[in-house]
Amino acid sequence: MKCLTIAALLFVAGLSIAEKYTDKYDNIDVDEILENRKLLVPYIKCVLDEGRCTPDGKELKAHIKDGMQTACAKCTDKQKVSARKIVKHIKQHEADYWEQMKAKYDPKDEFKEIYEGFLAGQN
Repeated sequence: MKCLTIAALLFVAGLSIAEKYTDKYDNIDVDEILENRKLLVPYIKCVLDEGRCTPDGKELKAHIKDGMQTACAKCTDKQKVSARKIVKHIKQHEADYWEQMKAKYDPKDEFKEIYEGFLAGQN
């Protein structure tokens, strides 16, 4: 019985770990990208299917819709901080791109309350 309980706990712990996005790219210097439009715009175009994607861009693109729909529930703590910083910057400095991203990933504003709450730090 003890072995079954331990196995069940390990299984549940494994599921919760698997439910997070990879942290492989968590050490990318987000500030450097945000400060240099020549670095930022290719990431945005990747997400919008308008340009080539780097490996980290592909990872972002693969999870952006889920992140918007779930208030970044599968994000690491660092990813949550970075996501808020990135979106705040895009909304302030690249508003047209922000509108295009919303149109692509939430065309009916179904998840606006969720991601806007997340961006405001409520989730």
